[in-house]
Amino acid sequence: MISSITIKNIATTAACMLAIPAFSHIGLEEKSAPAGSNYKAVFQVGHGCQGSATTGITVQIPAGFQGAKPYPKAGWTLTTKLGKLAKPYDNHGKPVTEDVTVVSWTAASKDAALQDAHFDEFMLRGKLPETAGPLWFKVLQTCESGSMDWSEVPASGASAKGLKSPAALLEVTDPVAKADLGQPVQVKDAWVRATVPGQTGSGAYMKITARTATRLVGISSPVAGVAEVHEMKMDGDVMKMRRVPSLDLPAGKTLELKSGAYHVMLMDLKQPLAAGSSVALSLHFKDAKGQESRVELNVPVAAAAPGASAAAGKAGEPDHSAHQH
Repeated sequence: MISSITIKNIATTAACMLAIPAFSHIGLEEKSAPAGSNYKAVFQVGHGCQGSATTGITVQIPAGFQGAKPYPKAGWTLTTKLGKLAKPYDNHGKPVTEDVTVVSWTAASKDAALQDAHFDEFMLRGKLPETAGPLWFKVLQTCESGSMDWSEVPASGASAKGLKSPAALLEVTDPVAKADLGQPVQVKDAWVRATVPGQTGSGAYMKITARTATRLVGISSPVAGVAEVHEMKMDGDVMKMRRVPSLDLPAGKTLELKSGAYHVMLMDLKQPLAAGSSVALSLHFKDAKGQESRVELNVPVAAAAPGASAAAGKAGEPDHSAHQH
């Protein structure tokens, strides 16, 4: 069980704890990711509490998972709190405590509750620890009647065998070992243009190389309400701009996304983008066989392309970051 009354108070749960088979536990969509990378944790909920609708999901952020930022969910109230939770006893039998972040989604009404027959996802983003190993997310699922505490972890290792209510497991892999396997898509020299006061859109630029014929089919970022690939090109004497639903990446050929051509537009910005900060980007790809992959980036924000001065960037390269369609 999650070893603190604090989480249960935050989630405002009922006291009844129900047990169901381990194969029905709440788990992560992506079950492994390289150490030190940005990671979007997608918690999949496929059932309620023995037929009762789900009214709350509370996640205890494990140590080492940095900068957790949850995604809001329509019809649900989102809270993030820092609290003191009891840890297991140390080697001398003395209890120890630590500060942990707890994220909770609570249905704002009966109509918003997740019915037992329905499936849904709850998401948050953060940075993984720099070392490989299992990372356990303890999840408390509350329902209209009862609750289930998905918080069991093994004494050692990453096997949930024998656990009736296992926590959600993420295998943090060695980034060196993962790189040796060869990534299907490589992204280099990525950067995002800094904004000025009042600006609601900006551009992101990069060089993308795919090992096999692949398409860029989606982009997302926690700082933007909308992220899309756009194309700018001359039509006679008129510069025209359009959204590109997907972008073909020929095998082995580097495609540069740059100002005045194909580029990424970040629109409906939720915050100013200051030079010297960074922006998380998630690029989604699909190859000719339908195999999907994703590249998570932490991209620097700058007034001009890396290696160029801000003045040179402004003088030599048109800024279409806030262009209108």
